[in-house]
Amino acid sequence: MTWTTLIRVDALAQAAASCVLLDCRAVLGDIEAGIRQYQAGHIPGAFHAELERDLSDMQQTGQGRHPWPSAAQFAQKLAGWGITPDTQVVAYDAGNGMFAARAWGLLRLFGHDKVAVLDGGLAAWQAAGLPISTEVPALQSHSPAAGDFDYSRLFDHQDVIAHLAHGGLLLDARAAERFRGEVEPIDARAGHVPGALNRPFAENLMADGRFKSSQALFAEFAQLLGGRTPSDMVVMCGSGVTACHHLLAMAHAGLVGSKLYKGSWSGWISDPERPVATS
Repeated sequence: MTWTTLIRVDALAQAAASCVLLDCRAVLGDIEAGIRQYQAGHIPGAFHAELERDLSDMQQTGQGRHPWPSAAQFAQKLAGWGITPDTQVVAYDAGNGMFAARAWGLLRLFGHDKVAVLDGGLAAWQAAGLPISTEVPALQSHSPAAGDFDYSRLFDHQDVIAHLAHGGLLLDARAAERFRGEVEPIDARAGHVPGALNRPFAENLMADGRFKSSQALFAEFAQLLGGRTPSDMVVMCGSGVTACHHLLAMAHAGLVGSKLYKGSWSGWISDPERPVATS
């Protein structure tokens, strides 16, 4: 069986041995925190996929807090984890999927469809009484497979400006108070891109941290689309992480084709001349 959006704990418990598992737990601003969590215990066989070290290219400037890696960089990471085009990959994090969705988005936009996020994350795995391990699997020495990102779905600020000028939709996944500019705990400026709509990524989840049903997500995103197709929507967040949560939720609902503003808010405000809206 193939999983391309979400996988339940019971299904993963049966299939884990035939999957490559990526532990994506992280704490924004503290690269060591996720590493410590992984070392303290993870799903057996899982590699640690650290947000800044493995899922971003931190050498870039002006592209937001978590710049999108190059295809060559990402292919090298995949080779080290033993991921080939035929591999079923499962990403997970502590629970709500925000970091696992970044790995999912990278893989899907790299053309790797056989990737899913563990619904409920490690919290759901442990709640089911399933084992954890402190053993670290060895990285592989395979040559990277050829591949590239679908850059038609990866937007920069110029693409976003043109998209909005033509009446396109821009959906921001940050918390409502950050979107309105009332608080800004991370970035240098508060507010949002003028013309953007807001749907915090947490609205994709139920109270227990698992995703809402595909039917519920379809209804909610269809209302935001207002009769338009998913390709008319660009998603963003603070740095291109939780925006991938929207891409995942929409894909789970059968709504595929939206774009990602990879620099997101932190990339937008890297130029002080770009306009900012509040309220």
